[in-house]
Amino acid sequence: MEKKLYKSSKDKKIDGVCAGIAEYIDADPTVVRLIWVLATLMGGAGLWAYIIAMLVMPRNPE
Repeated sequence: MEKKLYKSSKDKKIDGVCAGIAEYIDADPTVVRLIWVLATLMGGAGLWAYIIAMLVMPRNPE
């Protein structure tokens, strides 16, 4: 079965992007969220990446 990247519909705080990435790489969503916050605080690239991911990533059909 092929793995696909989706926004999570089960474990979401804002739009499910971080939880979807965590499901894809089989990691803890809290760790992904912390890394994303650090990326945002260290120059702001994380904020733009999150907005783009919100627009591009599809919602999980399950």
